[in-house]
Amino acid sequence: MPSQPLRGQGQWALGHCEPLNPAERFKKDDDGLHVRDRILNRYAHLGFDSIDPSDLRGRFRWWGLYTQRKPGIGGGRTGALDDADIEDPYFMMRVRIPGGQLTASQLRAIAGVAKEYGRDLADVTDRQNVQFHWISIEDVPAIWARLDEVGLSSQQACGDVPRNILGCPVAGIDAAEVLDASGALRATEDAATSSPDLTNLPRKFKTAISGCARQCTAHEVNDVSFVGVTGPDGRPGFDLWVGGGLSTNPMLAERLRAFVPPDRVAEVWLAVARLFRDYGYRRLRSRARLKFLVADWGTDRFREVLEREYLGGNGLADGPAPPAPAPGSRDHIGVHRQRDGLYYVGVAPHTGRTSGSQLWQVADLAEAYGSGRVATTIEQKLLILDVPERAVTELVAELESVDLQASPDVFRRGTMACTGIEFCKLAIVETKGRARDLYAELGRRLPGFDSPITINVNGCPNSCARFQLADIGLKGSIVDGVEGFQVHLGGSLGTDPGFGRKLRGLKVTADALPDFVEGLLRNYQSDRGDGEQFAAWVRRADAQLLIRPAELAGAGGPERAGGPAQAGGPAQAGGLR
Repeated sequence: MPSQPLRGQGQWALGHCEPLNPAERFKKDDDGLHVRDRILNRYAHLGFDSIDPSDLRGRFRWWGLYTQRKPGIGGGRTGALDDADIEDPYFMMRVRIPGGQLTASQLRAIAGVAKEYGRDLADVTDRQNVQFHWISIEDVPAIWARLDEVGLSSQQACGDVPRNILGCPVAGIDAAEVLDASGALRATEDAATSSPDLTNLPRKFKTAISGCARQCTAHEVNDVSFVGVTGPDGRPGFDLWVGGGLSTNPMLAERLRAFVPPDRVAEVWLAVARLFRDYGYRRLRSRARLKFLVADWGTDRFREVLEREYLGGNGLADGPAPPAPAPGSRDHIGVHRQRDGLYYVGVAPHTGRTSGSQLWQVADLAEAYGSGRVATTIEQKLLILDVPERAVTELVAELESVDLQASPDVFRRGTMACTGIEFCKLAIVETKGRARDLYAELGRRLPGFDSPITINVNGCPNSCARFQLADIGLKGSIVDGVEGFQVHLGGSLGTDPGFGRKLRGLKVTADALPDFVEGLLRNYQSDRGDGEQFAAWVRRADAQLLIRPAELAGAGGPERAGGPAQAGGPAQAGGLR
């Protein structure tokens, strides 16, 4: 039989411009950014019920707005209900914060919006944004006006557009950085938010630009990243990576082996974005990310097309790979000396969950003890910059008094959580509260635990909290009819990147989670070699140590008997299977 012709993938560059799914149709019908006028002049006056469905569940995202989940709908019904049945008449609004950089006045504006319009709730995300909840459509114009006054916006915080650009939160002041990427990031941000030809990409487009020696922006899992290196001529610049991403088909980015001088970053970024716009797959939403194109083409072809068609033949020099990241955590928590002799202080909110009241206090402290500069990180953390040495101790104490710890235990420091079923229409389980309860219980049961550990709690398979990259990654699922998690173990970035090990049958109910994680960590303590980190141990450990952490004697916390667990014991009670 003759072979069947390949189905078109909706690639514009190949002439496949007719929309092949509903999302492509509504994008073609009207640019997502145009919905701002309708919000200001119609919907804010007529109310939620007046909103056109294509705007509500489509174009609103271009201005950082999603409807939130209606309370009381369990995770077992996620995916089984129409949007109209699962959504509440309130919105999540995401504020775009390029490179995580804020002034005290900007942070106060965010805090004020959260207090006055969002029930005093604010979340610091793992992409350096801040999210509000409980936003009414009637209040959106006033919120935008508040943000506009201080140079902030929700523009392109969601949608099939260039998303918030990640950068090192201590760019320009970090004593060990390869180079200060602030200028390159600002130029790229200007291009990203002022290019009308980039408001209809095949899917979201995530960027990281950093010269951090700790490589703190997770360049390995962004669509495009510029990573600080010393170039072939001895001058600092960037190594170009493309095609990273997580969700249900995780892929690590690949090097194009191209060196980008700082003054060409915005140009090269635009070229990559336009290549994605034209050649990206638009037929299936599940294959529309850049990573699928890179995987199909390979890096040689991708670089060839990039240079020939989008850089006008003005190619890039070959360049070196980034050096191994500097030792230590990527999260910038604690007290650190800046290159100018001042200090910055990094603190850990509870899995990014904070409030307008707390953020207002942070803004006040940043002005009282520093220059007024604050930064967010991709680990859901907050930093106060430019603090004189004489003020550090007092500032740390003030932060502690408002429940922001500069020296948290390893469990609070290393735990992240996505929004979860509390607000997210895609979630299956609750995350923020469970994550907080988990690390508090682990701190009680395992005081003095002496190894860094990351625990990422995700409400669904989409990996907003990067569960595949954590030492212990928890993906929400229904287990034995109740909320639980599929467990991924040993994910890591840096010198030995890899996704977490997913073992057959490794699922645990939410109620059994503290027992399971405690047993797992005790097995690690008992079986590890000298200096062996958790991810390395997982890759060589006997499966029984991972799937069935040994039963611990007694019940409760630190008073438990038995010390480190032994291999081969029975599964914990409470739902592990």
